[in-house]
Amino acid sequence: MPEAPRTAVDKALDLVEAVARSSHPPRLTDLAEEVGLHRATAYRVLLDLVRRGWVLRAGDRYLPGTAVLQLSSLAARNSLTAIARPVLSELSARTGMMANLQVLEEDRSRVIDAVRPERLAMISDLIGEGLPVHRFAGPLALVAALAPAARSPYLRPAEAAGHPLEGPDGLLADLERAERTGFAEEHGRSEQPVASLARAVSPTSGAPVCAVTVVGLDAEFTPSRLPDLREHLRDATDALRRLLTAPGTSRPSADPAKGPV
Repeated sequence: MPEAPRTAVDKALDLVEAVARSSHPPRLTDLAEEVGLHRATAYRVLLDLVRRGWVLRAGDRYLPGTAVLQLSSLAARNSLTAIARPVLSELSARTGMMANLQVLEEDRSRVIDAVRPERLAMISDLIGEGLPVHRFAGPLALVAALAPAARSPYLRPAEAAGHPLEGPDGLLADLERAERTGFAEEHGRSEQPVASLARAVSPTSGAPVCAVTVVGLDAEFTPSRLPDLREHLRDATDALRRLLTAPGTSRPSADPAKGPV
């Protein structure tokens, strides 16, 4: 029986999936060849996908767009919280601090779960709140795990708020530091006595699925204690990554955001 012709939806989904599973941000020619479309046809479909936010164009290469991240975030609220809750509970117990779970949205992160000890009841758990990258450690860790070409939407709220991007105290320096160390720190930028430490959770190759953040009183984030906090947070995020990629668990879609642009 002859194979049915591909519909416009088939072509669009083929291209979205090809962009998502590529180990490096692909070019138009690469995508057209992989999905078996004429180059001009692939280009026309990609124009619509870029317009709708499903694909992001960076120069002559393509990455998953913000719509993919938004869809992932919505799905995460139903399943990711259940998978991560035991990890958050253990991390909170080991550190004596609040532990929260965040996912990326269109231009910020959103807190989807938190475990807070009674002694820190005065600190808001921020569940359901959208957090801009220039004020909180969670979105800082998540955006630092993206390729520079995919960070632009998350920088705009900082620019609108008058937060500096350049210079030693600018957001770009904070992102570089978080990318280099694997950890994002904030001290009193949102609430004066509060500090936080965050780390993104990513599959072996791909964009971050979520971030885990430890939140507590700034006075407790001392230089002598920070190494232990980082170790506990690393253990927690590594455990969550293993849970998310274990056999029988739905694997997060690969995203080439860490590849060269």
